[in-house]
Amino acid sequence: MKWNKNILRVLLIGSFLAVNAVILFGISSVWSYLNTGADRSTLLHLGSEKSPTYLPLVVWDTTAVEGRPIEEQTLAKVQRDYLDGWLVRNNALATNNAYGISDYFTKKARGKLYKIIEANKSSGASFVQTTIEHFPKLNFYSADGTQISFIDRNVLLYKKSYDDGNPVLEYKETASFQVIMLLEDGFWRVRHFVRVASQPSEEEEKSSMSDGVKEAVGNIKGLNYYPKDSPWDTFGNRYSDSIVAADCKTIRGMGLNTLRIFIPYADFGKAQIAVDRLARVRSFLDVAEMEGLKVVITLFDFYGDYSVPNWTQTFAHAQKIVTALKDHPGLLAWDLKNEPDLDFATRGKEEVMAWLSELALRVKKWDGLHPVTIGWSSPEAAVNMAKEVDFVSFHYYRGTGDFISAYEKMLGAIPNGKITVLQEYGRSSYSGVWNAFLNSEAQQAAYYKEFQSMLDKKQIPFLFWTLYDFKKVPTTVVGSLPWRRTPQRYFGCLDANGKPKEAYYIFKDTLDNRKGNK
Repeated sequence: MKWNKNILRVLLIGSFLAVNAVILFGISSVWSYLNTGADRSTLLHLGSEKSPTYLPLVVWDTTAVEGRPIEEQTLAKVQRDYLDGWLVRNNALATNNAYGISDYFTKKARGKLYKIIEANKSSGASFVQTTIEHFPKLNFYSADGTQISFIDRNVLLYKKSYDDGNPVLEYKETASFQVIMLLEDGFWRVRHFVRVASQPSEEEEKSSMSDGVKEAVGNIKGLNYYPKDSPWDTFGNRYSDSIVAADCKTIRGMGLNTLRIFIPYADFGKAQIAVDRLARVRSFLDVAEMEGLKVVITLFDFYGDYSVPNWTQTFAHAQKIVTALKDHPGLLAWDLKNEPDLDFATRGKEEVMAWLSELALRVKKWDGLHPVTIGWSSPEAAVNMAKEVDFVSFHYYRGTGDFISAYEKMLGAIPNGKITVLQEYGRSSYSGVWNAFLNSEAQQAAYYKEFQSMLDKKQIPFLFWTLYDFKKVPTTVVGSLPWRRTPQRYFGCLDANGKPKEAYYIFKDTLDNRKGNK
């Protein structure tokens, strides 16, 4: 009995101490919270200073400033808060919700925004927009460092208007804004924001095709490339320039002159480009160029969000890659996206096309020398944006018997004289239970022999799929269904051990006889 009383006493004391510990922890947590300032980036989901989410191009002119000279760090902070203000404003116009406005606009400035939001809400109107580039000219920076004035010139805006959720109009325009910002509580807030000019945005679409580039594109004979041991991850941690060099020698020995490679958006760091991966792309171009091979770079692989709020991030990603590689002698062309038409059903054709159109303009602006194309999934889809790209690229995985008619129909729907490239085609040699043993290496070789004869007759540039068979194909590429994934492993002209298949000799024997081979 005495033993039971001792146990009960210990349990009561322990419970008392535990309850008091919980109470003290709760009080300390509340006290700590009340003494901690709110993190605006967390509240507004804007990300940290190191990872901004609103990334239009901004070019400042600080050559004629009244008052004190502005410090570089201060200007960077002004820009950050100003762009975050744009992001919050854009979100408010899209959702008719004023969340976050008070953090980036003074009382007077936000009063005007509140009125706009209420008017839109009552009429059922909403606006999805983003800015693409800003050219602010700094006019004044006060001696005490609390006030700044600038005119944000030629802001390029893309807008979509909605009436009760139904799209009404989409357009681009340029406008200039007179802006005054005040430093309050450590943050720059917009005090004055007045539009002073606007005009339709007109950007001339210029071809990037010199005579030399036209000749190179018209003479493309190549393949889509992945290393055999790291398919769909060419520039990951297993990248080896010695492996690439050996493969390039093999490819050149087949009589080919061009490679197509892929840059996945997420794997390359999204808007914050992974420096190590970009260096590997440059190394790849070095090796290919040494072997006399040109390279088509496909951007935004495995990316499928074309929504307007993400435009500035995707364009920042593309700009960093294009400007870093545009001067490399091994680069032949930019392929903006692989098979974007496959996203029409889920993302909406208009949204996909709007993003592609603006991206094409951006890339041509950053690189005026190399041509731009888009890798459409079929001849039928390739008629999209045919006027906007420098050459038309299409894929074809159907039977050989229908190719010529599909190709000629496509030619009739695109501008005369536009170069066309068969950017992907091929046949699996897999023979097994998942395809009722219907294919073989011999049938694959016969397919290529027939196809190469048609391409030679029509003088169609080509990039076939692909160099190697693969031991594994990631489920992210074709899914987990074995009847889809297994055949995908056997499209190569070399097997998974690097041994030539019959298709290899078709290319090697026929390409040397094709006119224009180098």
